[in-house]
Amino acid sequence: MSDRDALDGLTVYVVGGAVRDALLGLPPGDRDWVVVGSTPEEMVERGFVPVGGDFPVFLHPVSKEEYALARTERKSGRGYQGFTFYTGPDVTLEADLARRDLTINAMARGADGVLVDPLDGSRDLTRRVFRHVGPAFEEDPVRVLRLARFAARFTDFTVADETLALCQRMSDVGEVSHLVPERVWQEIARGLTSEQPSRMFEVLALARATQHILPHWVDSKRVREALNQAAKDSILPLHCRYALLCLDTVETKALSQHLRVPADCADMARLLPVVLTNAEAKTTGDTESTLGLIETCDGLRKPERFELLLRTAVIVTELDISLWLQKLRAVRGVDAGSIAAGLKDPSVIKTAVRQARLAALT
Repeated sequence: MSDRDALDGLTVYVVGGAVRDALLGLPPGDRDWVVVGSTPEEMVERGFVPVGGDFPVFLHPVSKEEYALARTERKSGRGYQGFTFYTGPDVTLEADLARRDLTINAMARGADGVLVDPLDGSRDLTRRVFRHVGPAFEEDPVRVLRLARFAARFTDFTVADETLALCQRMSDVGEVSHLVPERVWQEIARGLTSEQPSRMFEVLALARATQHILPHWVDSKRVREALNQAAKDSILPLHCRYALLCLDTVETKALSQHLRVPADCADMARLLPVVLTNAEAKTTGDTESTLGLIETCDGLRKPERFELLLRTAVIVTELDISLWLQKLRAVRGVDAGSIAAGLKDPSVIKTAVRQARLAALT
């Protein structure tokens, strides 16, 4: 079967972000497809593989791209999962676009290349404005997070006044409190790796959503500047940026548990304050403090992580990374096995190895 055979006779459109980014002249990413006028049974007969849970989504048998049946939705509960979907063959493309979040994400392009833009998303693109599609925006609290994340990516866009007011109302009535941690973390993670992460938290604050979405988190100018600097340097991975997000947060463990962040993120956030407290230049001449920090951060077994901790710390404090890496190499160069082999009393091995490591630091 060719890539085209499965689509012959189907009415399909590429929709959403792919259309938006193409109009902005951005590199193409993943494409989302909508199929109009079909049924789940027909899609399966054509070789598409169903993968959707709440509504019919299918993988193309050759390209493996996702194709969703055009759908409408109705609010049936609290939170972002509280929806009932309808995907009958009578659902039009315009009806499908009308259920989306922002006008700039509610455009489509057919096989003929013609832009379908019933909500003037292209106009808002030109004006650099985030505007909600309609009142149904407030039925899905994840859209507040998505809006904030888009602000971190498209740094020259502003939020329409009426859209911000809608987000504030969603926060005030507690709708955003019904987001599950996994969904919150998914959006936060994408925002942290965007062009200007501080804008995400600026929009969340303006929307009065921060306390609902990020309990325990402490916002500050220092945190926002550190996140933007990390994005500008673009060398620090996600777990380092999460550590910077927690820079001024006292209850870091509680925040990490609430968001259910990956273990490497929680570890980095826990250890960064230790490095910032002990790794400044004035302590590098103290061999006990130096070795103590390396041991606390498990630098002997995880030297790559220790280096990342140093590179994260240097975002917010002066630090001689090369000197610290030199000291780390010196400590790791001590042959603990040879020391142990030369001692008859096993009880003194640990002390002897540590003394050798301290000596190596001098």
